[in-house]
Amino acid sequence: MSALTCLSPGGTVRAMTSIDQVTSAPNATRRSRTGNHKARAREASIERILDAAEQLFAEFGYHGVTLKDVAARVGVSSTLLHYHFTGKESIYEAVWARKAPISTRNRLEAMRRYADAVGDNVTVEGALHAWIDADLNVQIEDPERWSAFGKIAAQANSAAGWGAEKMTKYFNPVVLALIDLLKKAMPECDEETIFWGYHFVSGAMTHNMARTGRLDELSRGLCSSDDFVSIKRHMTTFMAAGLKAICQPVNAG
Repeated sequence: MSALTCLSPGGTVRAMTSIDQVTSAPNATRRSRTGNHKARAREASIERILDAAEQLFAEFGYHGVTLKDVAARVGVSSTLLHYHFTGKESIYEAVWARKAPISTRNRLEAMRRYADAVGDNVTVEGALHAWIDADLNVQIEDPERWSAFGKIAAQANSAAGWGAEKMTKYFNPVVLALIDLLKKAMPECDEETIFWGYHFVSGAMTHNMARTGRLDELSRGLCSSDDFVSIKRHMTTFMAAGLKAICQPVNAG
């Protein structure tokens, strides 16, 4: 039987036979499988917590949710939440961290593809389509996954302090990329006016994400605030017209 030599704990040389190798390998495999199972279980537990927290924050806002609320929605004790998170703010931050970067990446990529395709021929409509449609598309294609986060972003965009901090942290790069495209599309327009135009676009965008149902009531069911296909069809045309209008020089006299 072939053997390898190795040091025993006492420092003496002993033979490690192929039997040792055969018996130790399954033990290592079992330990690896156990570790992987624990990691997967921990990840699944965190995802359940974040799914529940996201729904609650969307329904009641940041200040309307407690750790006990999240634990009750998941069906676990608050102790488990403290095992994974330091408090409500860390859960809220984790909710943002798993969705907001995807939104930013989608829109930056859409604007990059658009800019590469048109070169110097940037238009207001094209820039807005790239910025707006990337976010509307996920609401259309996967509302179950994205509607709650859309509502959370809508709350944050109209809240000073905690809300503004999250918008700044996650969305400033994609906003400034849009501003750059709009400057190329309207070189005659002053920067201040372009920023005002973005301000109005941003407000409308997050109002759409809020899915308040107010439009449904006002139109007596003719329109639905969940109808993101219609929102996508109309929004860029409406916003582009507004941006062009405010950038027109005012006629003296």
